[in-house]
Amino acid sequence: MATHIKENYLKAIYYLDRKDKNISMSDLSKDMKVSIPTVNSMVKRLQEEKWVVYEKYKPLRITKKGKKQAALIIRKHRLTEMYLVQLMGFGWDEVHDIAEEIEHIKIDAFFDRMDTLLGFPSVDPHGSPIPDIHGNVVQKSYLELSEVLPGGNYRVCALKDSSKEFLQYLNRQEIKLGTTLEIARIEPFDKSIKVIYGNSSSLVLSADVCCRLMVEQVF
Repeated sequence: MATHIKENYLKAIYYLDRKDKNISMSDLSKDMKVSIPTVNSMVKRLQEEKWVVYEKYKPLRITKKGKKQAALIIRKHRLTEMYLVQLMGFGWDEVHDIAEEIEHIKIDAFFDRMDTLLGFPSVDPHGSPIPDIHGNVVQKSYLELSEVLPGGNYRVCALKDSSKEFLQYLNRQEIKLGTTLEIARIEPFDKSIKVIYGNSSSLVLSADVCCRLMVEQVF
């Protein structure tokens, strides 16, 4: 079985574990869009690597070793995205698929050099934390834009959704990391928010969009 397939399963388990410790084979099957027998076969291989522990009728658990391995794969992915944006001029909506391929390269020095050239960034182009060389992750605490109060100013710091469609939507609205949004009005009916930003541009953001933007207050 190709290593990159095993690593993609491990990443999926890592992310599922962060949402809910009770991971079922059905959960993993839906996430990977494959059949449960296929998942069962792969989980056995991951268990041989000591990345997961699975007993029939019990939740699938990721081990400490598995978490570290997954975090190091994510480190490679996010460093690659940052390199593509900062040094190669790609848009933040163009880099995911490229990074998905490059993250499976096994030469650590390749990514260490990226890290050095970038000046050791702590986050990727979408504001997600980059794990360190030991697999440690420092998760910053931000608010969803949907949680803010009227009248304040908030800086966009990260995204809960980095899908191409959402990133392209933000491009069209000229919203990026670092954009400061003035909260002009919060609509009680549908929780949409009117914001002012840039050169006094105003925009009404839907509740769905507001839930995907992670911000911090600007004092």
